[in-house]
Amino acid sequence: MSSAAVAAASGLGFGLSLIAAIGAQNAFVLRQGIRGRHVLAVVTVCAASDIVLIAAGIGGFGVLVESAPEVLTVARYAGAAFLIGYAVLAAKRAFASAALSAESGRASAALGATVATCAALTWLNPHVYLDTVVLLGSFASTYASPDRWFLGAGAMLASVLWFTALGFGARLLGPLFARPFAWRVLDTVIAAMLLGLGLGLLFSG
Repeated sequence: MSSAAVAAASGLGFGLSLIAAIGAQNAFVLRQGIRGRHVLAVVTVCAASDIVLIAAGIGGFGVLVESAPEVLTVARYAGAAFLIGYAVLAAKRAFASAALSAESGRASAALGATVATCAALTWLNPHVYLDTVVLLGSFASTYASPDRWFLGAGAMLASVLWFTALGFGARLLGPLFARPFAWRVLDTVIAAMLLGLGLGLLFSG
């Protein structure tokens, strides 16, 4: 196996290990996928964002982020505020969740609002910079220049595969979420998780 193939395989595995962790972004993609609402747009935003951030990390932007910690501080407080606010909305949904029906699956919230929420969950989360820019960038720096980009390509592929599977595969859970109770459980878990992440960011400094 060539060094480029080894680097790409390493990037694929490393990328999946970072992306697959439970977080606000994955929870949002899962919920949109189950409801069948703007799934392609959500998957595209998440994957494209990761591709940009991975490219920045491979290109050395991680060094800049490490040298300017105030950038992460601002992102930490902004992200905490957003996550806590979204947790409140999820908690309110938990008391009003309805069953998933064919008609409700077709009813769509505004595409712009969905994309904006998805982008905020991605770009206001400082962990995404630590993972895809700093951590992945540091890992890639151990590879020679040509192989470094093959590693990045592997990590980018991991992101595309993960979000595509999560977004479009979630619809298979439709029969389970035909019951309002299942939605209440999901939204309760999401609310608790987002609140925990938000408070964690708020007090992590």
